[in-house]
Amino acid sequence: MKFLFLTLSTLTLSLSLIFSAQAQEESESGLALPRMVSLRSSLINARSGPGSRYPIEWVYKQKGAPVEIIAEFELWRQIRDWEGAQSWVHKAMLSGRRFVRVTKPGQNNIYSKPETESQIVAYVEDGVVGEIDKCPAQSSMCLIKFDNIRGWMPRSALFGIYEDEVIK
Repeated sequence: MKFLFLTLSTLTLSLSLIFSAQAQEESESGLALPRMVSLRSSLINARSGPGSRYPIEWVYKQKGAPVEIIAEFELWRQIRDWEGAQSWVHKAMLSGRRFVRVTKPGQNNIYSKPETESQIVAYVEDGVVGEIDKCPAQSSMCLIKFDNIRGWMPRSALFGIYEDEVIK
């Protein structure tokens, strides 16, 4: 009897892992999950569930801030922000434009070249949002635009780009 229970438990666990792996690869939109996007507006209601009947948990107020879509349900997207908080927003409130948010505390260097030995062209504080210009393959640096400043920053100081992701 114990053997039968263990066998059924193992089979159930295996099937649930297979189905959860398939769910991670597929999405209602046909796009990959998870994926990075940005906030389209400077006033976005973050809800506890996928629909306007769910209560607002908080309001995002930083247009362009990067978030990660981790799930989809009809017109709603479950997102994870730079602090790890998860909520639901309407898909119309998200943009495919790629931005990053500086997450390394304090003053951060912006370099003229993708090398920390190169000239520092500006400094940026944590919390600032910039648009991704490019992130080359096998590079620990990305070219970012902060308004009229353009320079290189280490990926490790940024939220909005995956570790090995290439953006040309």
